[in-house]
Amino acid sequence: MNKKRWYKDMVFYQIWPRSFKDGDGDGMGDLWGVLEKLDYIKSLGCDGIWFSPIYPSPGADCGYDIADYLDIAPEFGGMEAFRKVLDGCHERGMKLIMDLVVNHTSDEHEWFQKSRERIDPYTDFYIWRPAGPGGKLPNNWDSNFEGKAWTWDEVRGEYYLHLFAVKQPDLNMDNPLVREEVKNILRFWLDLGVDGFREDVITFISKKEGLPNDRLFPIHKGIRHYSHGPHIHEYLEEFKRDVFDHYDCFTLAEVPLVWPKQALSYIDEDKGQIDMMIQFQCQCADCLFTDYLPTKFSLRKMKKAFSSWQKKLYGRAWNMLYIENHDHPRIISRYGNEKYWKQSGKTLATAYLFQQGTPFIYQGQEIGMLNWKPEDPEMYEDVQTRYQYAHKNLRKSPKKRLQKMWRASRDSARTPVQWDASENAGFTTGDPWFFVNPNYKKINVAQQEKDPNSILNFYKKAIRLRKTLPVVRFGSYQEHFPKNSKVYTYSRRMPGQKLLVVCSFSDKPAKFKLPNGFDLMGSRLILTNYPAQEKLLQPYECRVYYWKS
Repeated sequence: MNKKRWYKDMVFYQIWPRSFKDGDGDGMGDLWGVLEKLDYIKSLGCDGIWFSPIYPSPGADCGYDIADYLDIAPEFGGMEAFRKVLDGCHERGMKLIMDLVVNHTSDEHEWFQKSRERIDPYTDFYIWRPAGPGGKLPNNWDSNFEGKAWTWDEVRGEYYLHLFAVKQPDLNMDNPLVREEVKNILRFWLDLGVDGFREDVITFISKKEGLPNDRLFPIHKGIRHYSHGPHIHEYLEEFKRDVFDHYDCFTLAEVPLVWPKQALSYIDEDKGQIDMMIQFQCQCADCLFTDYLPTKFSLRKMKKAFSSWQKKLYGRAWNMLYIENHDHPRIISRYGNEKYWKQSGKTLATAYLFQQGTPFIYQGQEIGMLNWKPEDPEMYEDVQTRYQYAHKNLRKSPKKRLQKMWRASRDSARTPVQWDASENAGFTTGDPWFFVNPNYKKINVAQQEKDPNSILNFYKKAIRLRKTLPVVRFGSYQEHFPKNSKVYTYSRRMPGQKLLVVCSFSDKPAKFKLPNGFDLMGSRLILTNYPAQEKLLQPYECRVYYWKS
């Protein structure tokens, strides 16, 4: 089947369901709440939804530990609510994609329970190894969340591999029966009408044979032995050939540690196995590899990441564009400036929405939600955050460790969406499952819908513009003044049209400079976040100029 590349003309909205909207008053976000807000999502200009996992799960990693791939968790409304949301999306001309998490399952999944008891055919569904001399671990690999990557199982009498939380054992994708189960999962949801999948850490599913020790990496030991493993392209091609090629759907892969040249081996439109890729480079302008190794924000680093993907994929593959998701703190608190909250929120939107690719907006991003700063580390829910606080940087005071969590924790992206200024930010009529950011009376949807100059209405205008200007879809990309550490300037060009995007990331006035070959004569200023344009760019000012000949 030849796929229609419909995803190229879309804007997606990511929903982290337990914090989006509670529709039944039990304090937990659910699909009834999503159904209630479909028209709101459509009003933004978004025509697709990506759901973070909504399958039955014990909740060790907020749903990324799946106990049943073929059902919807009852706390989210079960299959009845899901079918209503799916139908509601399609009735509005919207697409719906699910999260596919098959590097690991929950340890409460039936497969794992049978595997630990050596019940065929599940005996080798997971990666088991005997203890070494004196109970030694099978190798020196680290978990990405909790200590080492091996945990002893008393029932089986062996260690199992978990690259993430202890309750997330890794599947053995080298077992062809496991791959058949994955294909059955895919067909089940596609036959139900789902339009595609976001594939969680999919490039971790093939491990190096022999699982050797890592004697090179000082942190995240083992990652070079399971990231882009020996059979990864073979397995992805199998899923594509046997399933995806038979449906009009699309696939989006989450891929840590990838650069454009390597990405093309996955997403090249002529010979790749998947359609788009979530890369992490654009999230590393204020850290080293992970949010828990912070550095000072570098605009030049951010620009280099954006420009590299725009230039190297052009004409060969399609970019996935994002600045926020459920795995990172809020972007204004990171790359912007809370003092210039409204201005920097609009500038960040402009910086990425006019690049070539399919933009994704994460819930609350469109109103400029900020990082959450709890007074007590026990208030955090996220398994990674709790481990970091309790086991890392122990030489620092509890106050210093807590402040690091304020900057780095994923939980800042997981506080309930702030719908209005009523109790619990309008998220629920019950007791919310998680803490509401106390700034909700200032930052909420209802207030911004009434303010024509709000961040929310700015997003609506920017999305409307990118959808009406062919140059955003088809034009080439060029960055200007790459060494400028205060201003991000880039242009988009195609025959008969060009666009110039100028975004200041300074809290002081910055010089406005036109690139060679650009003259404001004949241009239209189609988007800005300041009422009047001066010779200098004001703090966090953005401008988008458009020429048509």
